[in-house]
Amino acid sequence: MTGVDVVIMAAGKGTRMKSRRPKVLHRLAGRGLIEHVVRCAAALDPRTVVLITGHGADEVERAVRASDAPANTGFVRQEPQLGTGHAVQQAVPVLPDDGVALILNGDVPLIQPETLRALLDACGGERLALLGVELPDPTGYGRIVRDGDQVTAIVEHKDATEAQRRIREVYTGFMAVPNGLLKRWLGLLTNDNAQREYYLTDVVKHAVAEGASVVAVDCADRLQVEGVNSPVQLAQLERAYQLRHAEKLMEQGVRLADPARIDVRGSLQCGQDVEIDVGCVFEGDVVLGDNVRIGPNCVIANAVIEAGAEIQAFTHMNGEAAGVRVGEGAQVGPFARLRPGAQLGPEVHIGNFVEVKNSTLARGAKANHLAYLGDSQVGEKVNYGAGSITANYDGANKHRTVIEDEVHVGSNCVLVAPVRIGRGGTVGAGSTITRDTEPGTLTVARGRQASIAGWKRPLKAKK
Repeated sequence: MTGVDVVIMAAGKGTRMKSRRPKVLHRLAGRGLIEHVVRCAAALDPRTVVLITGHGADEVERAVRASDAPANTGFVRQEPQLGTGHAVQQAVPVLPDDGVALILNGDVPLIQPETLRALLDACGGERLALLGVELPDPTGYGRIVRDGDQVTAIVEHKDATEAQRRIREVYTGFMAVPNGLLKRWLGLLTNDNAQREYYLTDVVKHAVAEGASVVAVDCADRLQVEGVNSPVQLAQLERAYQLRHAEKLMEQGVRLADPARIDVRGSLQCGQDVEIDVGCVFEGDVVLGDNVRIGPNCVIANAVIEAGAEIQAFTHMNGEAAGVRVGEGAQVGPFARLRPGAQLGPEVHIGNFVEVKNSTLARGAKANHLAYLGDSQVGEKVNYGAGSITANYDGANKHRTVIEDEVHVGSNCVLVAPVRIGRGGTVGAGSTITRDTEPGTLTVARGRQASIAGWKRPLKAKK
């Protein structure tokens, strides 16, 4: 087949969304609707991808450029919006005369590459191919009328006869058509209808009138062709998508406490015997090794959690670009926070209300309570006391703290970076450390304790 040019309609306002945000930018499974469609299109290795924008065009185009859209993605604008046929007419100047146009909808996010390949195969570079789906209740949808294998018309519900209304095969809005034929048929469209709009479906009428071949391919998976027109539909599609994803995970052996209470908003790879409790959210790229246990109500983004690690309830990890890594057999949480650049070695313990950012902790290090480690290098078997922090920011720049192996840092200490705590040393509770310490020493830096005998507390003044 000659080159494939993907055309994505993304100009609509989405009035029923009741939102200032363009409809195609509303999010499903952590991505904008249009991002899902563009990613699917990219899997086909098309010659070009053309987005037709209109309402909120600047915002939509900016979002697509910021995503992982193919380098050959371009934009045309539909202003004003005068129907689906008028939308595709705006793409005509940038479509080559050869090749096939694959027309997609920017608000139908779960379409899959294999479905589109079947549609392209049916087109074969020489005929108009439509994607249909059979619905148990097709009320309100345009029916595909056939004569054997050939499509003779698409009839809107309001215009259909009683016999046509009994047809359950409806048109999804996806088509594949040779560019040359598409351009000719688009030029024949008129707006002679009640809405005064140019309908893309009218190309079927012109193709049939010319005696051209028009075929339809049915999509067996209704979820792939479900569109989003309202917050209710968006929520329904989100839950359907998440349940399907949960079922795939369970088929791979993952134990989910409740498949209705997990959200995957990116990529989640799991090893054997992974357990995930209720209310967990996974974002970006997450990898869970063998025998990993995730407690309830955790939010984990862009992280690698190695075999045997346990993440306890209400832990929040967000690796962003730098990533987070949790080593084998480590324990994190409950109520812990790992920020970008947190790298935990094997058997590390990070406890409740401990925050780690841009820091590495070697095997067996522990920070079990109410502590902060930022821009730090922590050695093996370090014990980091409750209430202690690394003061890594001087108001202008970040500085690193190095805590060597087997150091004990007492409670409520401040390590003012840049500073190095020598191997095997001890920092007394309540100390503020501003200079490097020698290995094996006890370092105490706090005011001398004093007791004043006979001291009286102030009394409130009498009224």
